[in-house]
Amino acid sequence: MVGRVFRSPFAATATALVAGLLAGVVFVGRLEASGHLVSQKGRAFQPNSLVITRGDTITIVNDDSDLLHHIYIESDAFNFDSGDQVPGSRTPVTFEKNGTFVVLCGIHPKMKLIVRVN
Repeated sequence: MVGRVFRSPFAATATALVAGLLAGVVFVGRLEASGHLVSQKGRAFQPNSLVITRGDTITIVNDDSDLLHHIYIESDAFNFDSGDQVPGSRTPVTFEKNGTFVVLCGIHPKMKLIVRVN
């Protein structure tokens, strides 16, 4: 048979599976890209201030290899306490209220992150 291509009945399923996996990777990438990452390194937040939209999530990453951190927020509108953050940990914080919030480290009192939520 010249010009005829044999197709396995599983080819369509495999193609759909690969397309679905690729779409999932793109979706996860979009979720990560739409969030805000803040690094804790050298007893400092980087960046040390952010302006975000209400409902946004900031993921705070302990990038120190040998230091614990412990973030907290205390305000009339919003309170948060992460507990101890071991090196490498990622702590998401979602800001549901408008305002300006000070994020502090309970272990390193000079660490400060200002978050303005519009």
